[in-house]
Amino acid sequence: MDNCLTDALSCGIPAVETFAAGLRQDEAAVKAALATPWSSGQAEGQVNKLKLIKRQMYGRANFDLLRRRVLLAA
Repeated sequence: MDNCLTDALSCGIPAVETFAAGLRQDEAAVKAALATPWSSGQAEGQVNKLKLIKRQMYGRANFDLLRRRVLLAA
């Protein structure tokens, strides 16, 4: 992984160099994410669903109706 990052940091393409610098900065987190068997996909899906409902209900009604719609969607 270090050879790839070194090559990317000196490739001359600004977007690739910025991406590689970010990976190098968070290298421990990236390695941990690739090595662990756990996933946060289920939680992220629930958060995405809630945000979608909130966006749809923005400016339409009060909190009681939003709460009811979230509970019915679950």
